[in-house]
Amino acid sequence: MRKILIVGAGQSGLQLALGLQSRGYEVTLMSNRTADEIRSGRVMSTQCMFHTALQHERDYQLNFWESQAPRIEGLGVSVAAPDSSRAVDWVGKLDGFAQSVDQRVKMAGWMDTFAQRGGQLVIHGAAVSDLDYFSRTYDLVMVSAGKGELVSMFGRDASRSPYDAPQRALAVAYVHGMGPRPEHPEFDAVRCNLVPGVGELFVMPTLTTSGRADILFWEGIPGGPLDAFQGIKDPSEHLAKTLELMEKFTPWEYARATKVELTDANGTLAGRYAPTVRKPIGRLPGGGLVLGVADVVVANDPITGQGSNSASKCANAYLDSIIEHGDRAFDAEWMQATFDRYWETAQHVTKWTNAMLGVPPEHVLNLIGAAGQLQPVADRFANGFNNPADFENFFYEPEKTNAYLASVAGPAA
Repeated sequence: MRKILIVGAGQSGLQLALGLQSRGYEVTLMSNRTADEIRSGRVMSTQCMFHTALQHERDYQLNFWESQAPRIEGLGVSVAAPDSSRAVDWVGKLDGFAQSVDQRVKMAGWMDTFAQRGGQLVIHGAAVSDLDYFSRTYDLVMVSAGKGELVSMFGRDASRSPYDAPQRALAVAYVHGMGPRPEHPEFDAVRCNLVPGVGELFVMPTLTTSGRADILFWEGIPGGPLDAFQGIKDPSEHLAKTLELMEKFTPWEYARATKVELTDANGTLAGRYAPTVRKPIGRLPGGGLVLGVADVVVANDPITGQGSNSASKCANAYLDSIIEHGDRAFDAEWMQATFDRYWETAQHVTKWTNAMLGVPPEHVLNLIGAAGQLQPVADRFANGFNNPADFENFFYEPEKTNAYLASVAGPAA
């Protein structure tokens, strides 16, 4: 059976490894950390996976935590007025529920499963020179480690990367003790709070190493008041800053956060990166080729919550391409075609995410405002997080937005 090497044990790398393993491929997975090191380490992300991505996990029977993780049934949007009251507040209902599982739980669990099922797990950081050697002994080498030296093998695609600098400063805290949203205490929702000219606060229910929790996630415009976490090393200081900013800019969310505490000493994260699309094929010094996966080739800002969803969709597309290819060589033409298959969905994520990083035009503000009066608009916007391609139909162009709103509102009285 064909031998495949996957470097990087995140959502995409592990999903691919387990999927290929279940189809009889001889898979080697390289990770720079053990499962126990991941489990006891720092939080890695703010993941919320919507129906399509969750279904990929179900299809490969990898949805181990579905009964434990909170069922996220809605997605809400609030817009702060200049006086820190709410100018807009609504929640759309999702057609299929979403869920968030701390990647420390999921990646460690999946890694253990891969090893228990007989997979070759190598705990070692990989350099380009390592891949040069491995490329001669494997039929296919894929890189799904989105940081470090290996990413430099994949050239930036300037035509698809409008930004060359970070557009947000990111700060994350995992907390216990968050109260329910009083507007809908009977169901869980991801809440997106927009503070014009300042940034965004996202609040999402999650399952972490110590059970049910919530993620508080600030996205601050660089140089602005939310860009306040650089240099903070102490987790309790990080949480205090998070809450101080919530009290000032999103007091309605702060009101349910007065009793929160960090889930653990590693429950905070801060940083920034420039959204980038890269060329999918890396060329090794010895002439071998490697294929980039997920964040390696399409890294979007987390403002639209698409990272883990895109990683799952990428793994699914690549898996299908590998299986369909049979015994033929995994050459450059196949690699490009495989990436293009993923880009069919990823392009919509990139377009939407980059749009959300800019100043929203008037028709988008009208759309967000109308969702407060028209429930079908709120529901459609919420479900766009599962299928970003739908935004093409009503989000980007004023004519389409206006026509859609008119069709929902019906004839004027």
